[in-house]
Amino acid sequence: MKKKVLSIALAAALTLAAAAGCASQSSGTDNSKTESTKKADTSASDSASTADSAELTKITFVLDWTPNTNHTGLYVAQEKGWFTDAGLDVEIVSPPEDGAEMLVGANKAQFGVSFQDSMLPTVAGDNKMPLAAVAAVVQHNTSGIISLKGKGMDRPKGLEGKKYATWDLPIEKATLKQVVEKDGGDFSKVEMIPSTVTDEVSALQSGQVDAIWVFYGWAGVATEVAGLETDFFSFMDIDPVFDYYTPVIIGNTDWMAAHPAQAKAFLGALRKGYDFACDNPDAAADILLKAAPELDEALVRASQKYLSAEYRLDAEKWGEIDPDRWNAFYNWINENNLFDAQIPENTGFTNDYLE
Repeated sequence: MKKKVLSIALAAALTLAAAAGCASQSSGTDNSKTESTKKADTSASDSASTADSAELTKITFVLDWTPNTNHTGLYVAQEKGWFTDAGLDVEIVSPPEDGAEMLVGANKAQFGVSFQDSMLPTVAGDNKMPLAAVAAVVQHNTSGIISLKGKGMDRPKGLEGKKYATWDLPIEKATLKQVVEKDGGDFSKVEMIPSTVTDEVSALQSGQVDAIWVFYGWAGVATEVAGLETDFFSFMDIDPVFDYYTPVIIGNTDWMAAHPAQAKAFLGALRKGYDFACDNPDAAADILLKAAPELDEALVRASQKYLSAEYRLDAEKWGEIDPDRWNAFYNWINENNLFDAQIPENTGFTNDYLE
């Protein structure tokens, strides 16, 4: 998943920046369904056959990338029949080239996965769409910079004179600049290398780059599984403004306003899935691997153990979004003129559909 996921996300962001002034998530995949989404569709069909399908509300859910442990709660709820119990027929689909936001914003999918930073152009400015984040997949930002252990990059200042894989995006570079300078470093001394990273382990081992932006729950754990010793610092530990929400569940606001009971039922069943994953990481990993057998089992199990502790963490319930943290990040974007319009308070999220 991540770094590859993040790189695709940020690459898509650059495309949208020309039209909307910032960033949006992209999958880098085609419209064909993965093996796991096909299996999920079959599972949904089998579950629906146990009830009168005419009574079930059809919901399409679009992923941000290929299935991974960010999505475990979704697959658990599907496997356990909790969507059907809630009166829903949920189809899981792969994202198009222009990202999950495009499908959700056009109501071709009612829910999907996105990220607070990359969804910005679809919730503010001239090209905003009827969508909002409705639940946090994990409570805190697990992303940061990973490097080979002992190379001096266990803190941001250590990036001076080192090769960093960049997507040359405004929010990305401003984030890195702020943490480096806050640590007393000189950002101009960081060597920015255009990112072609598809595998973090090989990229670090080969010296292709020295430092990579990753989400630790997948790419960081992957280095552990591979036996690669690394250093890592998280952005939120350097500056709390970067403790924003990533990833998030997004929903079409027009559809949710017209179907509030179904929206709450969907998120209620989804929460049961993530609660199960929190309390039963091994069993949850089994379900994800059943849905996506193409995944590396050792990585899934290790990643699931890590993320099962992160889904709820210090929140009262899974999915809850803290308005102060959400607004702090968008206010930082305002202050640094990283978007072509001012972002009002409480833009792009709601807790109203969390039961």
